[in-house]
Amino acid sequence: MEFDYNSTRSHLILAEYGRNVQNMVDYICTLPTREERNKYAQVVIDLMGFLNPHLRDVADFKHKLWDHLFIISNFKIDVDCPYPRPVEGSTRTKPEILAYPQNRIKFKHYGKTVEKMIETAKNIEDPQRKDHMILSIANFMKMAYVTWNKDSVIDETIINDLKELSNGELQVSNDLTLAKVEFKTPPPGSRTRTAQNTKGRSNGSNNKNQGQSNGYNKKRNTGKRY
Repeated sequence: MEFDYNSTRSHLILAEYGRNVQNMVDYICTLPTREERNKYAQVVIDLMGFLNPHLRDVADFKHKLWDHLFIISNFKIDVDCPYPRPVEGSTRTKPEILAYPQNRIKFKHYGKTVEKMIETAKNIEDPQRKDHMILSIANFMKMAYVTWNKDSVIDETIINDLKELSNGELQVSNDLTLAKVEFKTPPPGSRTRTAQNTKGRSNGSNNKNQGQSNGYNKKRNTGKRY
């Protein structure tokens, strides 16, 4: 007796349509006349759309199904397609490799954005606008510092880091006063409150049930016997 296992079967080209669809497509390829192939191909296209209704939300829904039909047949099926026939090999092209950014960040807790902001501030010619930009960058750096370290930070540290990041090109006054930033501990989650409320309701329910049970037992003990 021979058993039929998936490991011994041919490879499923598009597994989302199943083996029955692939067998039907293989059968269509063996039909002798084009009229028969076109007739059965249309039936398989309707079945493929029924099996994958989510594709109806895709633009050119029918076009995609016909492309899948050719892919399942390994581009061997010879039918009249209402759309341009896909070229073999076009579906197996590998996408271009994306270059990984190789940017070195001097102070990672400030991030790359701060360095870009500093470079922009260097090119500002208006003194008043430049001072406003420097103050904004310093306040942002202080906020980023507290976010990562969760400790208080003095303004002198931020000012020195800003001078170092700008290579001394930005003139920062030592008496510059930055906005006050504090790290606030997030409030306790609703799970704790829910658990306490549930516990309270549970204790109240148990006490109520216990009281009812004691009253019932007392009533039984004091009842008259005939």
